[in-house]
Amino acid sequence: MIATARTSIAQLRVSRLAAMLPVHRAFHWLHLHELQLRQWQLQFLAIPAPPFGEAARAVWFLERFEELGLQNPHIDQEGNALAELPGRTPADAPPAAPRYVLLSAHLDTVFGAGTDTSPREEGTRILGPGACDNGAGLAALLGIAAALRSAEITPPMPILFAANVGEEGEGDLRGMRHLFQAGSYAGKIQAAIALEGSGTAAAVTRALGSRRFRVTISGPGGHSWTDADTPNPITLISRAITELAGEHPVNAAGDARTTFSPGQISGGTSINSIPESASVDLDLRSTEPEELEARAAWIHEVFTAVVAQAPPASLVIEAIGERPAAALPESSPLLDSLRAVDRHLGLRTELRLGSTDANLPLSLGIPAAALAAGGTGGGIHTLGEWYDPAGRETALRRIVLTLLDLAQTSDSNTDQEDGVA
Repeated sequence: MIATARTSIAQLRVSRLAAMLPVHRAFHWLHLHELQLRQWQLQFLAIPAPPFGEAARAVWFLERFEELGLQNPHIDQEGNALAELPGRTPADAPPAAPRYVLLSAHLDTVFGAGTDTSPREEGTRILGPGACDNGAGLAALLGIAAALRSAEITPPMPILFAANVGEEGEGDLRGMRHLFQAGSYAGKIQAAIALEGSGTAAAVTRALGSRRFRVTISGPGGHSWTDADTPNPITLISRAITELAGEHPVNAAGDARTTFSPGQISGGTSINSIPESASVDLDLRSTEPEELEARAAWIHEVFTAVVAQAPPASLVIEAIGERPAAALPESSPLLDSLRAVDRHLGLRTELRLGSTDANLPLSLGIPAAALAAGGTGGGIHTLGEWYDPAGRETALRRIVLTLLDLAQTSDSNTDQEDGVA
């Protein structure tokens, strides 16, 4: 009964929001400016943004934020390009620290430095590294900022726009960690939407957790024949991986799904030498935080036991990445907003599990989701990646409505029926 009442209230709220003239003006801008979105996308895709090398692309976004007239455009200490759309402040409101709703899209790609990211066009498709992940999200971020500014919308709560760093690979969510835990906005973000890839109705509301380790085993090394009794680090790593891949500890979470993958092995100097050291990078993922911790401890136990049986070999296990597992509660106002918006647009909400920038705020108990940015795409994380923006307007409308309704429901000091100015 309570859920039904919440749903009805959210639907009424979204219907009123969608009927407002400023919102229609924003929709109209998006309808008329698909070519502008495409041109922006082609421009920033040509600027490489490898892990830990996003600075040039961040500067490009900062310049666009300035051109759009957003407030406080700047690049923070971690490299995120940021700007604000001011919210409505009632004249009789008491002084308070500003609070924000965050709309973000990650700048970085999985492609290393030196990769030619220059896009090319084939019909309606845009081809090139990062064209969809996260070219789609970044174009949507800029388009929505432009549409809200053009429509002169003043939301109940300020909106923070972020073209952020560090979502992919060893970036380890460093851009989000800074925003939520270390930067000037820490403690001020009430809710968050991350724009990620293609699609229309998808929403990642369950955060897939991960732990990543680099395991290094060292020994004296030697000649493959004369020193054959010397512990071989590659053999020891292989022995541990075989045990980890073949045995599993008790599943403490019951229905949790957990995966284990050795992604990269390195070491040795020649075919007829026993290596002095070897290393392996391990990727561990789980839907449940407790299971993730149990498996991480298990990795340490297995490698420690294997190396203990082969003196004088030594072991170093280094943590190189961690993404927390979490989930958006079924009772969250954000989920109510999203479902109400989808019903208004005639969409069937597709709730998904994934590893995105939303992991971090969800783990902190902050309402968050990663929403699809429209169009279609394929070849993700390959040099043959492509994106087709045809039909993305519906997804952009979905993001606008969800964002503005979230700004209402996140602000406890604002009458939720006031809508936008």
